[in-house]
This record gives sequence, C-alpha cells and structure tokens, in this order.
Amino acid sequence: MNLPNKISMARIFMIPVFLVVLLVNIPGIGFEVPVVGVSLYRYIATVIFLAAAFTDFLDGYYARKYNQITDLGKFLDPLSDKLLSMAAMVYLVGIGALPSWVVVIILSREFFVTGFRAVAAKRGVVMAADIWGKVKTVFQIIMTAFILIELSSLDGLIPLDVPIFRMINIMMITATVVLTVVSGTLYVWRHKKVLAEGK
Repeated sequence: MNLPNKISMARIFMIPVFLVVLLVNIPGIGFEVPVVGVSLYRYIATVIFLAAAFTDFLDGYYARKYNQITDLGKFLDPLSDKLLSMAAMVYLVGIGALPSWVVVIILSREFFVTGFRAVAAKRGVVMAADIWGKVKTVFQIIMTAFILIELSSLDGLIPLDVPIFRMINIMMITATVVLTVVSGTLYVWRHKKVLAEGK
C-alpha cells in the first residue's frame, strides 16, 4: 500500500476517535468525564474533524506528485470522505443540530453514485471523483465544522456571535444541498455511457 492510500486509511481510523470525543458528557448517549463540559470536547472534536479532512488534500497531493494514483486510491479516497462526513452529520441529526432531510438527500446521492460506480466496476471502468464531487465534499466539511463551532460556543467557553453563525450555517446547508444534487446529476450525466452500454 502506497503513502496516499495509507493516508486515506488513516482518515478512516480517525473517524471513531472523532465520534468518541463528541460523545463525551452527552447526557443519555455518551459517557461522563468529570470537570470539563461538553463544549471543550466539541472544540477538540472539531479540530480532529478538520485534521482528518486535511488528509484528503494530502493523499491527493502525494498521489499526483509521485504518480501514485491507483484503483485502490480511487476507491479509498471518496469512501473515507463519505464516512467522515456521514459520521459527523448523523451525529448532528441525532442531537437536533442538522435537519434530517439534509442528510437524507446527501445519503441518497452518495448511495446512488456508489451504486453507479459498482455497475461501472463490473464493466471494467473505474470512475474517480470529479471536481464537482470535491467541491461538494469541501462544502460538507465547512458546513459541519461551522455547526460544531456554533454548538461549542453555546457553553460559553469561547463566546461567539451565535446568530451570525446560525445565518452562516443556513447558507452553508443550502449551498451543500444544492451542490450535492448538482454534482450527483453531473456525475451520472458525464458517465451515462456506462448505463447505455448495458442495454
């Protein structure tokens, strides 16, 4: 396994660490750690989330720089991105910080594209993520990070202007949903020959 693929795997292993930190001191679903409140752990979780997201840039950078683009990498890279984003968003839905319909739309897009890739793989075609998919992923990451930061600020550890963050979050959620639908539609349209070849 080359370095870019190892970095993608590291991103996957960071996901449970991120979730464990998020669940600290959450009544009813987490486990108690004395002295420190929920807010600090949400900030720590946000840093872990952003660090994991940054590895997406690293694996792509090293893959291109050292010409180490592989079929495994084309599979692991988008998979690790999806797992990270979905883990965070499902948590946010669970605590009521993100509307469930947003995650339904995003999950539907990801499942559809993943199924589409599976059909292509059976025909010997490996389809890597395109630029629109990358942009969509970036918006998902930014949206999730802003929501986590807003939640952390509620405890007053680092006071923030919550109304402003709420407005930003609404804009980010809207943009993310639009990009999710648009990127999925363009991806399928660009590779529509894969479906045509099966007729």
